[in-house]
Amino acid sequence: MDVALTTPANPIVAVAARGARRYATLSAAPIAGSLGAEITGIDLSQPLTDAQVADIRAAAVEHLVIFFRDQSLPLDRQEALTRGLGGFGDTPFVEQLDGHAGVVRVVKEAEETGISNFGGGWHTDWSFQAAPPSFTLLYAVDVPPYGGDTLWANGHLAYETLSPGLRCTLDGLRTVHSARRSYAPGSHLDRTADRRTMRIHASDEAYAEQEHPLVVTHPESGRKALYLNPTYTIRFAGWTPEESKPLLDFLAAHATQPAFTCRFRWTANTLAIWDNRATQHNALNDYDGWRREAYRTTVVGTAPRP
Repeated sequence: MDVALTTPANPIVAVAARGARRYATLSAAPIAGSLGAEITGIDLSQPLTDAQVADIRAAAVEHLVIFFRDQSLPLDRQEALTRGLGGFGDTPFVEQLDGHAGVVRVVKEAEETGISNFGGGWHTDWSFQAAPPSFTLLYAVDVPPYGGDTLWANGHLAYETLSPGLRCTLDGLRTVHSARRSYAPGSHLDRTADRRTMRIHASDEAYAEQEHPLVVTHPESGRKALYLNPTYTIRFAGWTPEESKPLLDFLAAHATQPAFTCRFRWTANTLAIWDNRATQHNALNDYDGWRREAYRTTVVGTAPRP
């Protein structure tokens, strides 16, 4: 891929054009220059063939986040697609649907005003785990008339547009990830638990720490990506939080600059699938007074490798 060096102050990047592509069983039309594509030509309400699931996976790896609008997706079909992509990942701290292990009902009711939403703030799903999920599936059933968009950022571009010298420095670093900011006792989610429809189970297990390489190689595409996020990445391994903060802040700003992102306006009955191995995302919390509901599953992943 052709790239131009960039910094947060100079967010100009040239990337190889991504045109609409026809896979064997579906079509993908990019929605932004950096990542993201809308998928057509497939009916998710019907049982999928192995070829269709393979094309969905290939499109998600290529475009990093893909969207299927106007889909009737019964819960059993979402579960079947999750299994087809590799099986369910572990889902800690958040209550799952009775009888549907691995399915989380992501909901914020209209009266839940003045509190954060689930998934708000830039993050990569469950990066505090030893083997974070490879993909996340989110199916929206009720959306506000405005607001509630989600942003995604391309971790491949974040790495590839750094200077050669900085890339060389970062290649050997490891970072420490933890769920403490979100799910430890006394965290914001815990303090506001009685005001939420979603059941969050704060636990001392959130203090656990997990190391990952800062620069990872995607196990399917072979491309390198910057793997960090401001929600779960707390410091560099062997560094203090104070020593880590300036470089982590720079990299977080670099990785989420507008040129590396796409922004998606949800409509009801839309499924999004994104590749957690090379993205961050941020669900905007700008819809106080409106209801939003979706169903979330994750696909089991492997330990990130340099």
